Amino acid sequence: MGCRSYQHLAAAQTRLGPQAPNPIFVVNKRVSKGPGLWRVWAAPTRYRPPLMPQSNCSQKNCSKKADLTSSLMRECIGELLAGIRCARCNRPILNLRYHGIRGPSLLTGLLFGIAILWLLGAVGLTATRQPGGGLAGWAVYAGSLAVCAFLAVAAVSFLLEENAGTPTLILPFGLPMLAAHFRLDDLAAYFLLIVDAVGGLAALYGLGYGRHDGDAVRVLPFFPVFLAGMNLVLLADDAYTFMLSWEFMSVASWLLVLSSHQKQESRRAAHIYLLMAAFGTAALIAAFGVMGGVDGGFTFAAMRAHPLSPTLATLVLGFLLVGAGSKAGVVPLHAWLPLAHPAAPSHVSALMSGVMTKVAIYAIIRVVFDLAGHIEWWWGLVVLALGAATALLGVLYAIMQEDMKTLLAYSTVENIGIIVIGLGLAIAFQAEGAKMLAGLALLAALFHAFNHALYKSLLFFGAGAVLTATGQRNLDRLGGLIHRMPHTALAFLIGCAAISALPPLNGFASEWLILQAVLSGPQLSQWSLQLAIPVVGALLVLATALASVCFVRAFGIAFLGRARSPDAAGAHEVAVSMRSAMAVIAAACVILGALPMTVLSLARPVVQSLVGVAPLPVTPLPWLWLVPDINRASSYSGLILLVGFLVTAGVVQFVRRIVSGRVRRSAPWGCGFPDTGPTAQYTASSFAQPIRRVFGTTVFHATEVVIMPEPGDTSPASFTVVMHDLVWERLYRPVGLGLAWCTVRISALQNASIREYLALMFGALVVLLIAIVVVPR
Repeated sequence: MGCRSYQHLAAAQTRLGPQAPNPIFVVNKRVSKGPGLWRVWAAPTRYRPPLMPQSNCSQKNCSKKADLTSSLMRECIGELLAGIRCARCNRPILNLRYHGIRGPSLLTGLLFGIAILWLLGAVGLTATRQPGGGLAGWAVYAGSLAVCAFLAVAAVSFLLEENAGTPTLILPFGLPMLAAHFRLDDLAAYFLLIVDAVGGLAALYGLGYGRHDGDAVRVLPFFPVFLAGMNLVLLADDAYTFMLSWEFMSVASWLLVLSSHQKQESRRAAHIYLLMAAFGTAALIAAFGVMGGVDGGFTFAAMRAHPLSPTLATLVLGFLLVGAGSKAGVVPLHAWLPLAHPAAPSHVSALMSGVMTKVAIYAIIRVVFDLAGHIEWWWGLVVLALGAATALLGVLYAIMQEDMKTLLAYSTVENIGIIVIGLGLAIAFQAEGAKMLAGLALLAALFHAFNHALYKSLLFFGAGAVLTATGQRNLDRLGGLIHRMPHTALAFLIGCAAISALPPLNGFASEWLILQAVLSGPQLSQWSLQLAIPVVGALLVLATALASVCFVRAFGIAFLGRARSPDAAGAHEVAVSMRSAMAVIAAACVILGALPMTVLSLARPVVQSLVGVAPLPVTPLPWLWLVPDINRASSYSGLILLVGFLVTAGVVQFVRRIVSGRVRRSAPWGCGFPDTGPTAQYTASSFAQPIRRVFGTTVFHATEVVIMPEPGDTSPASFTVVMHDLVWERLYRPVGLGLAWCTVRISALQNASIREYLALMFGALVVLLIAIVVVPR
C-alpha cells in the first residue's frame, strides 16, 4: 500500500468511533515500473483483527507512515516483505509490525506444505483413465512424497532443537469471534513424523501400485487430502479447527474406501465406516463442549488455563474413549476397521491402519495428558481393561481370518490394544505421583505407536504386492511365492518378525519397554491396580505369543510350500518403486530394533513436556544399551543381538557349505498319504484349528460341521467352520434393528393429520411447562 492509504483507513476508523469493528486487511501488489505499490481494502468479514498504531519510517528524512504487512506473508515469502520501500523516499522500511496474523516461520512452512497437499488433490481431479492416472497420477504421488519428506524433516529438526518453544499461529478464518489457531509442540511434531514418514513411503509405493489399480482415478484426488487432514489435526490448537480437520481426514478416507464402489463389500464397508465416524465425531464434539464450558473457551490454551473438576474430567474421558477410541479401533468400537481397511487400496490401507489410528491415539494423549488437567487413578484401571481386551480379541480375530488384508486389519486392533495398555499404565502411574514410571510407560506407548506404523505399513505393502502379482488375497489360493517374489517375501518376513515382537527388531524393543512398565506395577499403592496390572501383563504376553502364531501362519501359507492356484504359480515381482518402499521400511525395522535410541531420543522431549520428567536414565553407552531403570538389573541391547544373530547365521551357512555333500535328500514324510499335490498341504484353516478349538468355542462360538459319506459312497466329504462375531451380533445388530424399528414408526408421522400434529405440539408444550416447574433453577 502507499503511504497515504493507511492514513485514509485510520481516519475512517476515527469517524466510526472507538467501538466500531476493525477491518481485516487484504494486501495485493500491483506491479509497476517503479517501486511496488501496496493497496489495502477493508473486507466486510466478521473476524477483524485490531488496527495497528501508526509507525514511522525508519529513515529520519521521511515523515510518511510505514507500509502495513503481516508476519505470515513475510514468513511465507521468505523475508521478501522486509525489503518493502517507502513510497516517497524509496528506502527500506524496517519496523514492519502487524499482530493480526502471527507465527514463526517453521509452523508457517508446515502449513504451506499442507496447502500444497490440498493443491495436489485438485491436480488429482485431472487424472485420466490411463494406467496410474497418467501425468496427474505421477504428479500427485511425487508431489506428496516431496511434501511429506519436507514435513518429516521439519518435525525431526524441531524435536532435535533444544529450547525450540511452542510456536503458534492465528489465521483469520473459522467461526465468528474464533480464529483458526495452530500450534507446534513436541507431541504434535512426534506424530507429524509418524504421519509424514509413512505418508511419503505410501506415495512412493503408489507410484508403482497405481499402474495396476483400476480405481486410480478415484483415489488420486483424495490421497493428498487425506494426508493434509491428518497433518492439520496434529497442528490444530482449538476445538473448531481440530474437528474440522478431523472431518476432512474422515471424509477423505471414507471416499478412498469407496473408490471400489462396484464391489458390494466396499459399499458396505464404506457405509459402516461413515456411520461409526459420525458417531465418533459426535462424541468428540461433546468432549470439547464439556472442556470449553459455558464460557466457550474452545482454544486449547483456554482449556489448559481452566482445569476441569473430577466429575467433568471423567465425563470427558468417556466421550474421548468413544470418539477417538472408535477411530483407533478399540474393542468393542472396532467393527468398522476390519471392513474398511481391506476395502481400500493397499497403500491407503497402510495409511489408515498404520497412521490414521495413531492420529486417534494422539487425540487421547492430547486430551488426557495436556487438556483435561485432572487424572484419577481408576482411569488407568478402565484404560488397562480396554487395552487388554482389545489386544487379546484382536489377535484371536486375526488368527481366524483367511483373507490376508482382513488378517492385517485385525492385527491392527491388537497393536492398538498394546498401545492403550501403555497409556493406561502411564495414567495410573501419573495419578499415583510416580512420574518416572509414568514417563516410562508413556515413552513405551509412543515408541510402539511409531514401530507399529512402520511394520504394519510394510505388511500392507507386502499384501498389496501379492494382490498385484496374483490378484488373490485368500491365503488358501497362494503359496510358493518366495521363489517368484523373493524381495517381497524378505520384506514381508521382516514385517512378520517385527510384529511378532521377535528380537532384535523394533517390535520387540517397544513391547519390552511396555513389559518393563508392567513389572513396575507393584509400586502402586492402590490394591486394585496391583492386582490388575499382573493380569494385564499376562494377557499382553499371551497376545504377543498368539501374534507369533498368526504371522507364522500368514507367511508360511502365503510364501512357503507350493502354489495352490494358477494365479500364484504365475506370480512375478512388482515394480521398483513398490519394492523400494518396502525395502526402506524393512531396513528401518532392523535399525530401530538395533538402535532404539534413535527414536526414543525424539520421544523423550514429548514425555518430558507432558509428564514433567525425562525417562530412561543416562548411561555411559546410551546408543548401545537400553536401560529403563538404573535401579533394576534389566537392560537390552538390540545391536549386540543383531550382531550375534548375523554371526550365528554366518557360521551355520559356513558349516552347511562344508557338509552339504553329506546331506541325503528324500521326499518328506506325508503322514501315510500318497497324494503329494498342492491341495494336500496345510491350509490356513487347518493351521488355526488348534487355536480355534481352544479359544474359538467361547470367544467366537465356533462350530465345526463334518459331513463324511458312508463307506462305498463316492460323494465328496465336506468340512465347514461356522464362527460368530459376538460384538457385532449382540451389540451392533440389536442397535441397528432398534433404529430401524424407530425409523419405521417415526416415518408414519409424515402422513399424520392436522389434528395429530396439533396434539403433538400441545403435548410437547405441556412437557416443557412441567420441566420448567419441576427443574430447580
